[in-house]
Amino acid sequence: MPDESPLKKKSPVIEPGGLIGILGGGQLGRMTAMAARTMGYRVRVMDPEAKCPASFVADQTIVGNWDDVAAAQKLAKGADAVTLEIEQIGVEALSEVALMAPLRPGVEPIRIIQDKILQKTWLAENGFPIGPFRIIRNEDELHHAVKVLAGRIFLKIGRGGYDGRGQARIGMEALLNKQIVTDAWNSVGENSSVAEQALDLVTEISVMAARSPSGEVRTYPAARNHHENQILAWSVLPSGIAPEIESRAEKMAASIIEKLGIEGLLCVEMFITRQGRLLVNELAPRPHNSYHQSERACVTSQFEQLVRTTCNLPLGDTSLITPAAIVNLLGDIWLTSAPNLPAALEVPGVRLHLYEKRAAKMGRKMGHLSATGATPEEALERVLEAKQRMLVPAR
Repeated sequence: MPDESPLKKKSPVIEPGGLIGILGGGQLGRMTAMAARTMGYRVRVMDPEAKCPASFVADQTIVGNWDDVAAAQKLAKGADAVTLEIEQIGVEALSEVALMAPLRPGVEPIRIIQDKILQKTWLAENGFPIGPFRIIRNEDELHHAVKVLAGRIFLKIGRGGYDGRGQARIGMEALLNKQIVTDAWNSVGENSSVAEQALDLVTEISVMAARSPSGEVRTYPAARNHHENQILAWSVLPSGIAPEIESRAEKMAASIIEKLGIEGLLCVEMFITRQGRLLVNELAPRPHNSYHQSERACVTSQFEQLVRTTCNLPLGDTSLITPAAIVNLLGDIWLTSAPNLPAALEVPGVRLHLYEKRAAKMGRKMGHLSATGATPEEALERVLEAKQRMLVPAR
């Protein structure tokens, strides 16, 4: 939690030419590194893969797993500040980094967020609105949760799950068939999990918040998101939700980032229910897939904003310039046929973003398409049309 003492030492500004360390070298680290290089900073990343997406734009890549303390120390040595693009870094590694360089967003917020049990409990204890849930530590507790939560449940593993991995969906039929519950428990490896009641939703949104070491906070306009198989399929800015709900969502994101004491970014995923309730779904203390279009839609992209928070620079303007949308490109496309990328780029306003990942896999994010438009609907229509054209083989 943040130190509110008036004697707290003011953090220095890290000038261009300084060295930024990034824990994680995936696509988020890659795009953050590209923003940092544009601003004149040197970049070092740590990732389990030597040829990770960020390695092609970084000055140096340290190879190490997320809990590799020695690799994390190599990353931090000589760095002016360290940030991250994935929250699954071991707490011991984070703590060692924090002893060697300013670590933004900080150890304690990551410890809370990286475990869905701790995260959900923290949100509830701090009075933020969330849907009904139960903590599950054994199969008997899951059977009980199915009854208490009316049979419609999303089971999410406490640590390590993302993009639909480490999740199981349980339907009403589980009330009559106990084997369904047993299979769901086995599918998450019998690991401690969170059982969340499935809600009747109007839409899903997210709000990105940024907080500098000096305590300055800014929020981005809400993005409207659509998921398929628990993976983000597309996202659009602005969201088009009612102004009153937009205001509440931005204030909630600002309140959460301040309460956690994060120095960096925090994406707050939220639900809007048919009853008009605004509920927090999950937190991500890093750049987020739903704000890739901020590169085109907003004055300051989420990636430049992360560089600014990491280096203690003034936060950038988050105002909307133009509506924009993104659609994810998963490895499934490359496994079926060669994508027709030129055809996609024929659509006005569309750009292609590929991550240089070594191999395509089912469900793996290989890149995205982005588009602008006069309205959010036009931007979304363009990007979805571009993806459809990409799927038609070239003649």
